[in-house]
Amino acid sequence: MLWREFVMKRRLVSWIRKATAGRMRFGAAAGFGLAWSLQILSAAELVAGRVILDPASVKNLGIQTAPVSKKTFEETLFALGRIEVIPSRRAVVSSRISGRIAELKVFEGDTVKEGEVALVVESRQPGNPPPQIHLRAPLTGLVFQGHASLGEPVEPTTKILEILDLSEVHAVARIPEDQAGLLRQGMRARIRIAAIPNVLCEGPLLRFGTAADPENGTLEAVFLLSNADEAIRPQMRAEFSIVLRERKEVVAVPRKALLSDTKGNYLFVKDFDLPNAFVRAEVRTGMKNDTHVEILKGLFPGDEVVIKAAYPLAYAGGETISLKQALDAAHGHEHNEDGSEMTPEQRARKTAGTADAIKGNASLSIFLGVLSAVLLALLALSRAQAR
Repeated sequence: MLWREFVMKRRLVSWIRKATAGRMRFGAAAGFGLAWSLQILSAAELVAGRVILDPASVKNLGIQTAPVSKKTFEETLFALGRIEVIPSRRAVVSSRISGRIAELKVFEGDTVKEGEVALVVESRQPGNPPPQIHLRAPLTGLVFQGHASLGEPVEPTTKILEILDLSEVHAVARIPEDQAGLLRQGMRARIRIAAIPNVLCEGPLLRFGTAADPENGTLEAVFLLSNADEAIRPQMRAEFSIVLRERKEVVAVPRKALLSDTKGNYLFVKDFDLPNAFVRAEVRTGMKNDTHVEILKGLFPGDEVVIKAAYPLAYAGGETISLKQALDAAHGHEHNEDGSEMTPEQRARKTAGTADAIKGNASLSIFLGVLSAVLLALLALSRAQAR
């Protein structure tokens, strides 16, 4: 059938579902009219872009569908940035006296607790043994860098160890100057770290940088991230989806469900009648965020959209079963090749054609048998004459 006819059917089914959910009561005449309408728009008619699979193919492709629904849609701003240490959570270990390192108790990569002895410095003052001082960690954290080795001389200006508390970190986004005015303190962002792509972090906007970067025209926006397992490390690259505002009652689908080609954007919708069948639905899109895309036109409540494996489904047409096979299996009786219902006259003609074919095959078999016998007789006669 034409695409608009399929759309009409989807609208009708959507309306029926809404009415049922609202507990509307229909009279016998109304029920008959709906049934008649659905019959007119039966799935026996062809729809361009339909893909019909067998159950095994659906399972192998991992196809998943979800009903269309209205949800709260977040408008976001995308930005790139990096992870930085919170300045108040960075500390160094140094000696107040000159001497040499007599003992190192922690090394780069170790975790120390506040007050724990990190190293021992032997003073240059005379004595037997020379006096020693124990240098303790000023905070709990990760030994980020070690700047000295055992036995190395140290001075009060020497930075011996650097310790970082990474339980919380700053995520610094570079915001284009012309878009910085859209941000407000307290706005939250979803942040993906390139080094740990399966983890999605969230944090509030704390403040802006003190000055813009004149070379690339950006202003820094600093977000606070929790990092209890300390998997996030300084200078890791980050991607930001900053939530600017929310809109309610928006039809939106996961971004991975949306496909496009030279004709435009489209989705795959589960067929109302046929199992394991999916129909291409042309859609008009609105705004996008990092997870969803707004659908302005082309979907109706009640539609089930393919949200997983939509891309391979678009290329599965060459291996799909025919519409006739799908309808035969779904309805339990035979259809024509174009998917239409087979009339009694067509069934009779097919039965007669099958019988004629059987008779014709039988006649052909008899003819071939007689011909073979004659050929064998001629062959035997020619051999006898040759002798």
